[in-house]
This record gives sequence, C-alpha cells and structure tokens, in this order.
Amino acid sequence: MCRQILCVAILFSVAWAQERRAIVVLRGEDPRIFGNVTFHQKYNVVAITGTIVGLSEGKHGFHVHEFGNLSGGCASTGSHFNPYKKSHGAPTDAERHVGDLGNILANQEGIATISMADNVIQLMGPNNIIGRAVVVHSGVDDLGKGGNAESLKTGNAGSRVVCGVIGTLDQEASSVSSLYLAPFFVLVPSFLLSLHNAITV
Repeated sequence: MCRQILCVAILFSVAWAQERRAIVVLRGEDPRIFGNVTFHQKYNVVAITGTIVGLSEGKHGFHVHEFGNLSGGCASTGSHFNPYKKSHGAPTDAERHVGDLGNILANQEGIATISMADNVIQLMGPNNIIGRAVVVHSGVDDLGKGGNAESLKTGNAGSRVVCGVIGTLDQEASSVSSLYLAPFFVLVPSFLLSLHNAITV
C-alpha cells in the first residue's frame, strides 16, 4: 500500500514539475502602443518576458487586473488582482496585491524590454492569472509608498495605456485537475521523504 501511495506521489511531483506557459497580447486606444508578454512557470516561479513599443520614456506601472473583460477597453478589467484583500505594494513586499508587478522601463525609443520573475502570481491554483488581464499604465507605480489612500490601491500609476487578456499556451495549465491539486503539490518533496523512510525501515 505504501509503495502504491509513493508511486502516486511521484506522479504528482512530475506533474508539478511540468512547465506551464501563458501569453498576453497588449493593445490600447493608441494603435502605436502594443506588445506581447509571456509567462513561463516552473515549480512556483513565473518568469515574465516581453516587449512593448510606443510608450513614453520612463517607468510605467505593470499589473495583473482581476477581470479578463475588454468590452469597455482597459477600463473594464477591474482593479488589481487582489484575492487576499491586501494593500498595494512592491513585488518584493509581503503586503501586496497578487497582481502587483511593479514597473517596467521604456527607453528613449519608447521600447520596454521586460525580464523579471515572480513567485506570487501563478499559472495554476488560487493565484492563477490565466483569464485575467495585464494592464500597463501611463505613469510610475509608487509601490504603495506615496503616502495617500490611492497609493495603497493603485500606486498612483495613472491611466491605463494598453491591456490584454492572459491566455494559456499549455493544455495542462487550464486543466481542472491541475487547478485543484496545485495546493497539495508543494508538500510532495517532504511527503516523498517520509514515505521513503517508512518503507525502508
């Protein structure tokens, strides 16, 4: 029986190790501003890469918003994705929205090259961002340090310039089993060790 449980746990561990990918195509009212961003998850870390062109030079707030609804443009994507009802913050803060990804930087040509990683957003489980929206703002995100109420909600990042709905590039990322089993997979390594010790005693 223990060996059967061990086999199942190993299979779960392999499934958890599989890579998951998602993509968002960004567009806005100004057709000169556009871009693509990809999300690549392995274990609990999501690598975020992409390029956006046509932005004004400088930093721009970069967030995941709660709704993948573009029926009213970027305005209908709702607030930052914040399932735990926390205050807005920097990506490295304990007190942050799940969707708080800080700022991206556009150069003199208006091109922002994105390369970052985050272990709060996920492509499965309760922090799953697939089906939600990425929004790039006109101004700098103050990361919740602006000293006013709006800073703790939006980071005073200004208007919404471009946005898009995040879609999966992997069948596994959208499977029901992956969504519901995800919280338990993080326990697999220690569980495997305990089972191994019990079997070999």
